[in-house]
Amino acid sequence: MIRLNTDVVVIGGGVTGAGILRDVAMRGLSAVLLERADLAQGTSGRFHGLLHSGARYMVADPHSGMECASENRILRRIQAGAIEATGGYFVQFAGDDPDYAERWVKASTEAGLPFAEVEVAELLRREPRVNPTAQRAFQVEDGSVDGWQLAWGAARSAKEHGAQIRTYTEVVGIETSAGAVRAVRCLDRRTGEEVVIDTSFVVNATGPWAGRVAALAGCAEVEVVPGRGIMVAMAHRLVNSVVNRLAVPGDGDLIVPAHTVSIIGTTDVRAADPDHLAIEPDEVQQMLDAGESLVPGFRQSRAVHAWAGARPLVRDTRTDASDTRHMSRGMCILDHSSRDGLDGMLTIVGGKLTTYRLMAEGLVDQLVERLGVDRPCRTALEPVPDPEPTRTHRVTDRLERREADFGTEPLLCECELLTRREFVQALHEESEASLDDLRRQSRLGMGACQGGFCAARAAGVACASGEWDAARATGELRAFLKNRWIGLWPVLYGAQVRQMALDNWIIKGTLCIDDLPDGAVGQR
Repeated sequence: MIRLNTDVVVIGGGVTGAGILRDVAMRGLSAVLLERADLAQGTSGRFHGLLHSGARYMVADPHSGMECASENRILRRIQAGAIEATGGYFVQFAGDDPDYAERWVKASTEAGLPFAEVEVAELLRREPRVNPTAQRAFQVEDGSVDGWQLAWGAARSAKEHGAQIRTYTEVVGIETSAGAVRAVRCLDRRTGEEVVIDTSFVVNATGPWAGRVAALAGCAEVEVVPGRGIMVAMAHRLVNSVVNRLAVPGDGDLIVPAHTVSIIGTTDVRAADPDHLAIEPDEVQQMLDAGESLVPGFRQSRAVHAWAGARPLVRDTRTDASDTRHMSRGMCILDHSSRDGLDGMLTIVGGKLTTYRLMAEGLVDQLVERLGVDRPCRTALEPVPDPEPTRTHRVTDRLERREADFGTEPLLCECELLTRREFVQALHEESEASLDDLRRQSRLGMGACQGGFCAARAAGVACASGEWDAARATGELRAFLKNRWIGLWPVLYGAQVRQMALDNWIIKGTLCIDDLPDGAVGQR
């Protein structure tokens, strides 16, 4: 058994948990973050990639909208490497309610949201693939953001300030005594070893899983509703700016250019279990139809992957329990001292990825007040260190480097311009990471072939470099392709079916992957 001691335990390794860890550490407290899988493997890595300008919420919730607008500008300053400043447009198309556009203009003007109306002809000149039935268009400060990079950046900064991070460590119990938190019991999922962390304060930042963690401490039910949404990535950047429909927020009403793809999103349906999120074929078709209405010819582009994420929505008694579309997107901090009579525990739910830093600040302000620590938040002032120039969001950055080292650095993944050297470096730095973990860090297999070619190369390189033995490399490859398949089968059509058949023949016929022994840490 491993026994540790710390001031604060943060449970949940999404972007909010990483942001809380950074804030706590920067205020001089010792802290440990626990995550049962990899950082940002849940909700933070399963969204549409939009850095909100706040415009989407101006009619229904202008306060949340202006929070987004403010945090948008802060994140561009402190984590620029995770963001592409694409800009965005809200467009009223033929058939959309013109009264909604007027309400939006009024609300945005009154709140002080930065926006500018542009002529439709100018919109179509800048974005020639947008539906020409456009009637009005407004330019806003939307952007494209990498949730993994946000979380890892905050986590690296937290570690530099003395915090510890334990991934693949599942919380199995929260010990209390005399109405206060005393310790957190965990299980290291890689080694099977028990870990006990003595602490006087626990932060529950597990999003859709917040109710389960609160129950471990004997707290009353936390009414967080998982709102399942699916997204589909298309093989090309069909637009260079975010394109939103200027209408009441609905399903499939925005397209986000992200890295080498365009992402259409999203649905919003209550999920029974955030660990099991279905990708329904009819919802995939719904997204493709929605994309077609925004960009004619959208369906003729190639869909490369579909995925689902779960929003941690706060239960709103004003709406039906199944109506996740109209539940608040605002954050909610639950103080279990006043709520449940348990000192030393806070739960945070709701909110948006764009406002993760603000959410962390609000929670840590309450935390330090209860601990009697008088240290202000500095996360909005100090940039997040970015010591890894290879881990940038904009695809143009990698292209520039590949032009500089052309002929000297072999490419491992052509789609994402990932070199063998960059992959080996990441593998060496994260020796316990699975091939799927390395995908999130390097974007291996995120392009058109979806790992059909580069995944086998990567497993071979990992084995040849001495980091993995043959059994582990085989198991990692098998697990990687299995995970990729989850998002591939819902979008297979036409030529994609033929490519998947070719991939299958290579992996199963030539490499005989189903008949080889393995020892992958990445299978789960």
